[in-house]
Amino acid sequence: MDVRGKTVLLTGASTGLGPHIARRLHRDGARFVLSARNEDALRKLADELGGAKVVPADLSRSGEPERLAEKAGEIDVLVSNAGIPATGRLESFSIEELDRALDVNLRAGMVLARLLTPAMVERKSGHVVFMSSIAGHAAVGGETVYHATKFAIRGFGLALREELWGTGVGVSVICPTFVSEAGMWAETGLKPDPIAGEVTPAQVAEAVRTAIVHNRGEIDVMPLQLRASLKVQALAPGLFTAVARSRGVTKPNDEQDRRQRDKR
Repeated sequence: MDVRGKTVLLTGASTGLGPHIARRLHRDGARFVLSARNEDALRKLADELGGAKVVPADLSRSGEPERLAEKAGEIDVLVSNAGIPATGRLESFSIEELDRALDVNLRAGMVLARLLTPAMVERKSGHVVFMSSIAGHAAVGGETVYHATKFAIRGFGLALREELWGTGVGVSVICPTFVSEAGMWAETGLKPDPIAGEVTPAQVAEAVRTAIVHNRGEIDVMPLQLRASLKVQALAPGLFTAVARSRGVTKPNDEQDRRQRDKR
């Protein structure tokens, strides 16, 4: 799909990966509806892009995804990028925090897809991108809720791709490892296990562009050694878990828990 002249609804546009994705698609001539909670940051990005429609929305609030879909108007591409930190032991979450994580990281993308894809199918043209994570592939302790949302949005996206196959509407899932420089992980100031490695926001943004233009079902944005580890996990999950435990990878990270909890 050529994005030139196409209208992209980008959620989570104000911070983290959002501006990087917007700038990359803008280079290909895309137009935008930008959404996030921070209206000032959205308008600043809109000016940088040479103009864009801005629809502030808090996707954790009831009815906000529905309102966003209505206000956005006709959309050619949905990039469901909004997300919140949801790390920490399960017992550290209140019920309200559980609901908020599910609403932003999972439900909002599902609702937007439900409301926007019928018009795409009618036009026989469109694309939907969901932002999952390495956390949607392999589970570690101390990130129970985050894993639940990222496994779920990955599964939803891959299943929706099959559901819409042949309609002219593509669906892609992007799974980055830890992202440096910008986003929730970068804000902790911590460093990942060497096997997991880090990638840049520019690499993730390029993956989003590739997914749309070439209709790729899933793109893992991660170093080669992590790709190999995931293949081992698929073939021998018990062995993968044993090795991860021996390296301390599956143990809760108390420092990450503390820093991310401060942002919840």
